[in-house]
Amino acid sequence: MSCDIANGVAEPCKSVVGGLDAIYIINYGDYAATDLTYDVTNTDMINDINSVSNVYKFELKGANSFEQTITSSRDNGTTYVEQTLTVMLKQQSAAKHKLVKLLGWGRPHIIVRSRAGQFFLAGLERGMDLTTGVISNGTQMGDANGYTLTFVGAENIPANFLNCSTEAGLVTVLSGATIVTS
Repeated sequence: MSCDIANGVAEPCKSVVGGLDAIYIINYGDYAATDLTYDVTNTDMINDINSVSNVYKFELKGANSFEQTITSSRDNGTTYVEQTLTVMLKQQSAAKHKLVKLLGWGRPHIIVRSRAGQFFLAGLERGMDLTTGVISNGTQMGDANGYTLTFVGAENIPANFLNCSTEAGLVTVLSGATIVTS
């Protein structure tokens, strides 16, 4: 049966940390399923994404999260994964207002870089929708001034790992795409 597992999981060392360092936005439709090359021994690992010319980097610090919830229904015979990404962009500006507006109109694919040096591709097939965006000025002088954005996607499987652990490796996986920072 194709859903039988073939190995277990040992208790790992406590050698990783949580949190996110950055996200990289790929405009929806900048790649096709045929542009993806998967690892031959692990199809949950992507080795190459061809045809992407630019990815847009958003540096993160603080309270940002990426969660994936697997939902299965025995009655319906279905399983899907809801991917939820919440990020805080600091300091409001006219340029960021426009960027948030465009993110709300689109449904980008989003590469998530964890503090543990892992890269995931969220919204692989269907993209990620900006479902909630809060523009905040806070109340007190030390309160947040910026944008809290929540992206949600629904996919058949959890976000694929990308076969890299550094930004230089990400450029290789993206077949030399340019990472745009501002």
